Amino acid sequence: MPQKGLTREIVVEQALLLLDDVGLDGLNLRALAARLEVKAPALYWHFSSKQDLVDEMATALWREVQAATAPQMGVGWPEGMVRFALGLRRILMSHRDGARLFSGTYLTDASILEAQEEPLAALVAEGMSLETAIEISGVLYAYSVGATIEEQSVAQVSQTDDRYSIESRESRIDPLRFPLVTAAGRLMFPDPEARFENSVRRLVAAFAGWGSRPPV
Repeated sequence: MPQKGLTREIVVEQALLLLDDVGLDGLNLRALAARLEVKAPALYWHFSSKQDLVDEMATALWREVQAATAPQMGVGWPEGMVRFALGLRRILMSHRDGARLFSGTYLTDASILEAQEEPLAALVAEGMSLETAIEISGVLYAYSVGATIEEQSVAQVSQTDDRYSIESRESRIDPLRFPLVTAAGRLMFPDPEARFENSVRRLVAAFAGWGSRPPV
């Protein structure tokens, strides 16, 4: 029997807090049971495996993303896509290994899929084919998740290893022989949030140039 008072929602909430403490590799049902002060078998009434739990955690994050990036009246599709990417990154960055957790998981709540009808309809209403809408959305999603995985991975390593610092990077190259590489490092590393937004806006601007069909 499920333990009294222990619900899937409580388990997911505590699992996300545990994720912040130990990261995705340290997340497991035994550690979560210890956090909840229950025996591990109590969790198996709710989740059959770590992957089952991770899917539910990612689904909870998807709900947050959709709530934060819901379509707004008067906002055209290009700015709407920028808002989606920025909101997605912000929520994934709010949890340690959030992007890794999110990537490749199974959505357990069909209503999240159903909620995609409205933004897709808005794109089609503006003259975009469904195929193009899917391609554009897929590219932006993949970039957002991939860039965030990279950013979080580097940030975690940098906490205990200074090899990713600008100073360490520049000590390995000759700035006179490689001035562009040196300048690139100074542009890439100081403000990843601003760089992400700039890249997203460039992508969306390129998408807008496609019109209703992508280039051949």
